[in-house]
Amino acid sequence: MAAWRRSWRTGRRRGRASGDGLVTGEALLAGWLDSLRDERRLSVHTLRAYADTGRRFLDFVAHHRGVPLDEGSWHDLTSADVRAFLSARRGEGLRNVSAARLLSALRTWFAWAERRHGLPAVAVAGVRAPKVPRGLPRPVSPADARAVADAAGEAQDEPWLAARDTAALLLLYGAGLRIGEAMGLTAAVLPLGETLAVTGKRGKVRMVVLLPVVRDAIADYLRLCPWPMGRDLPLFRGAKGGALQADVLRRSMRGARVALGLPDSATPHALRHSFATHLLARGADLRSIQELLGHASLRSTQIYTAVDAAHLLDVYRGSHPKAQRG
Repeated sequence: MAAWRRSWRTGRRRGRASGDGLVTGEALLAGWLDSLRDERRLSVHTLRAYADTGRRFLDFVAHHRGVPLDEGSWHDLTSADVRAFLSARRGEGLRNVSAARLLSALRTWFAWAERRHGLPAVAVAGVRAPKVPRGLPRPVSPADARAVADAAGEAQDEPWLAARDTAALLLLYGAGLRIGEAMGLTAAVLPLGETLAVTGKRGKVRMVVLLPVVRDAIADYLRLCPWPMGRDLPLFRGAKGGALQADVLRRSMRGARVALGLPDSATPHALRHSFATHLLARGADLRSIQELLGHASLRSTQIYTAVDAAHLLDVYRGSHPKAQRG
C-alpha cells in the first residue's frame, strides 16, 4: 500500500478525537481528503500530493510549535507558522510554482476546516503565493495543466460545478479545442467515444482524439449535472441550466492560476497552445497537429516550432557548461 494511503487510513483509525476530546490533526487531514475524493472526485495523483502536503504540515507544526496540531492548537496557528513551513520546504529545493501549489493546497484544507469545524483560516489568508518569474508567453506544462483544472474545480462549492470546470479545462488541453468550440458542444456528441467531431472556424468540422482522462472527467460531470441532456441542449451548462459562458470558465481558470502562482499567460487558450507544443515535443508532425487544431494554413501551426525551440534553448542555457558566462 502506498505511504500516502497508509497515512490517510491511519488518521481515520485514530479517530476524530484526542484524549482531550479534540479533533486530531490526523482526523482533520483524513476528513479533508475524504471530501476531496468523494465530493470533488479529484484524481489519485492530486490526492497523493495533497496527502503529502498535509502530512508534512502536521509534522512541521509538531516540531515547530512543540505540540501536535489538533482542533485546539489550530486556533493558535499564525501566518508566521505557514511562512515558516513554506520556507522550510523551499530550503529543500521546492521551486516557486511548486511552493505556490503547496500553499493552494493548504488554503483548500483550511477552507474545508472552517466550513466543517468552524476552525479559523486566518493563518493562510495573509500569506502571499511566491512570485513566478515572468518572461515570454509559454505553454502550460502537463503537470500544471492538470493542476489548474483541478484547482478550478476546487474553487466551486457545488460538486457538479467543480466537475464541470475540471472537465471543460481538461478538454481544452487534452484535445486542443478553442474555448468557443468546447462551449458550443451539445449533448448530441454523447455517448463519448475515442474521437469527437468538433465544429471550428468557418463551420469546418474536424475530428479530435479524446483521452481516457478527458472522457472520465466529462463522465463525472454528466453524472453529477442536475440538468437534462437533450441532443440539442448544451453539453456544458451554467449554474441556472443555460449554456456555460466562456467568461465564466475564464474566471474560473483565472482564480486557479492565481492560487497556483502561474503567470497571467496561463489562460484557457494557453491550454490549446500547450496541447500543440507538447505534441510537437513528443514527435508529432506539423501536418497532423494542423489537422487536430483545425488550422486552415500550415503557417499558423508553424508557430509551435518556435515555442519548442525556445524551450530547448532554455534547457541548453540551464544545463550546458559552455552556456554559462562568468
